[in-house]
Amino acid sequence: MSAAQPVADGPLVHGMGAELVEPDWAPLTDDEVRAVLVHYPQPGTARPGTEAAITWHSPRPMSTAALVRWAGATVFVKRHDQRVRTAAQLAVEHGFAGHLRAAGVPVTAVMRTVRGDSTLTRGNAVYEVHEAAAAVDLYRDAMSWTPFTSLGHAWAAGAALARLHEAATGFDQPARAPGVLIGSCDVITARDPVEQVRRLLGERPGLARYMAQRQWEDDLARYHVPVIRRLGPLLRALPPQWGHGDWHPSNLTWTSAGADAEVAAVFDLGLANRTFAAHDLAVALERSTVSWLDLAETGHAEADLDAVSALLDGYKATRRLGAAELAALAEVIPVVHLEYALSEIEYFADVVRSGANADLAYDMYLIGHTRWFEGNGGVVLIDCLRRRARSSHRDARYRGDAR
Repeated sequence: MSAAQPVADGPLVHGMGAELVEPDWAPLTDDEVRAVLVHYPQPGTARPGTEAAITWHSPRPMSTAALVRWAGATVFVKRHDQRVRTAAQLAVEHGFAGHLRAAGVPVTAVMRTVRGDSTLTRGNAVYEVHEAAAAVDLYRDAMSWTPFTSLGHAWAAGAALARLHEAATGFDQPARAPGVLIGSCDVITARDPVEQVRRLLGERPGLARYMAQRQWEDDLARYHVPVIRRLGPLLRALPPQWGHGDWHPSNLTWTSAGADAEVAAVFDLGLANRTFAAHDLAVALERSTVSWLDLAETGHAEADLDAVSALLDGYKATRRLGAAELAALAEVIPVVHLEYALSEIEYFADVVRSGANADLAYDMYLIGHTRWFEGNGGVVLIDCLRRRARSSHRDARYRGDAR
């Protein structure tokens, strides 16, 4: 079995709930990373042939990655199965990372092979190597969708996301094509979202095979279409731009372990795409201010409105957040996960062949998240965002600028 094939062995990783689970992918080994790093120029003044050794395995589940001590430095090595990420797809991510770095955003640097490539392909696997993120990796073992540990961190994360959005201006690559574990705005900006999903299924046969077992048209009509009808015109009126796509605490490092720490570095642009700033901001709120893991465990989740306010206050202290963007933000958050949930269903159903997780992604994420926004917790969150939008609109009117 190649290292890029699903395997139930190795360090435990994050699952779909709060428990650690067996990995889908074989863990990296010292011999494997040495075989990869021989294609990269060694950092510093280390002697040729310096050994490499893994010091930590990432618990992220949908690829396999590790910190590696090599030639007196620490690097981050990540392996993808080509059914999940190709070298061409990664090249777009790396291009965006380079654009952000050139604009002053502290995105971890992508290392290039001796041939100048930003990836290395070996068999069914594609590898990328990054410099290790600077400073304190406070959340590296935290489950995705877990909250910030302080309101100060939420404020700092909002400010850092605003700086990223400012820096993203001018990166004009077209949106990425639909694929496994890729989010977008194609469905939620479509005038006929059900027809847009039909077109998507025509392009993604693995996803289509799974969705044929579900009453997806009825579910979209019930839960998503009413939201998209309100949302679509608001998003279509905004300028599209690239965003991070997966902004949550464990994709950031911090200047200290204190509650008032600032963001020191940004990494993992695997879900970056050309969407909208309001969409990317909604992702940040959805990922880190709603207790989704409680929903999976108990059927109940709550929104942390103080964290919502802190993140938005940090954002608007750095980048102007106009009434039009705030209005879209309030309406997009119930469906901001929709396209990514579809791509996640495809990953589980067609790549790693986990029917149980595909069902969970459909029932709990695609449907369950949007359904939650119809209940009290979701209504309270949306009302909070709508109040901000109304307040911003009133302020803009007084200034004579209601954009």
